[in-house]
Amino acid sequence: MALRSFDIDAPRWDQSSFMGRLKHFFNITDCRTALLCDSRLDDAKALVQSCREGSIPPGTTEQQLHYAKKLYDSAFHPDTGERMNLIGRMSFQVPGGMAITGAMLQFYRSVPAVVFWQWVNQSFNALVNYTNRNAASPITPKQIGVAYVTATSTALATAVGLNLYTKRAPPLVARWVPFVAVAAANCVNIPMMRQQELLSGIAITDENGNKLGHSKKAAVKGITQVVISRVTMAAPGMIILPIIMERLEKYKFMQRITFLHFPIQVTLVGVFLVVMVPVACSLFPQRCSMAVSKLELELKDSIRAQYGDSIQRVYFNKGL
Repeated sequence: MALRSFDIDAPRWDQSSFMGRLKHFFNITDCRTALLCDSRLDDAKALVQSCREGSIPPGTTEQQLHYAKKLYDSAFHPDTGERMNLIGRMSFQVPGGMAITGAMLQFYRSVPAVVFWQWVNQSFNALVNYTNRNAASPITPKQIGVAYVTATSTALATAVGLNLYTKRAPPLVARWVPFVAVAAANCVNIPMMRQQELLSGIAITDENGNKLGHSKKAAVKGITQVVISRVTMAAPGMIILPIIMERLEKYKFMQRITFLHFPIQVTLVGVFLVVMVPVACSLFPQRCSMAVSKLELELKDSIRAQYGDSIQRVYFNKGL
């Protein structure tokens, strides 16, 4: 292939299949990219833009172009092209998530510890949700504040309430409280952080990227898929790991190294997240689609009046 005709925005893997999306997200959620300095990321963006303009620097290889696109996809927002904050990137989900989740699973008995780590987790989630929103639908600082307070309150109420309720329950049940709190908070945090999309609709386009309008129904579909993905991302580590630790802690050698329980849990959560972050992101296509017939009546009629039956599906960025 002549590099001058190289389409850098063409997916390397088929995004209509789960395995294709899985390869794509294993690529861009690589936590090693989070260690790179901003100047290296900016260089990658410049190379991507040069390729889009058809002016690839002499001597550039196809492998270098693929790597530049990997860095670009991992660090720059698909809607705005702006560099995302480090903590909010999906490539930071493994190091950030493993530390916070490990702490929630370790310090689940003390109410003050539950409150602190649930607050830390929801602060982290709020930043991730804001960073990975559909940027075509702006959100005000007030809306961000309301979303943050609501999601954090939900997580704390769920965690503290269940923590007190399960005092006499089997130890394993108490270990699952953090997951229930995280799942409940995700169901609030993500829709609240992206409430503008639900109120005003999400930008939809035709197959070629031509804007057709805004749809609230498309926003509901996209946000629902993101909620499912986030809960799935956390589930294996927060459900299976407590079972593992409950059994391991019965052994005498584990009872002698209680000071290592926290680092052990953090490490094991990291192992789960290395797999589950790309798997969860791959459940649904990021460029989500919807049949025109399922749109709001007014929007559907507008598209039909302008384009007839030539457009059967609309497309939008559901976020991550």
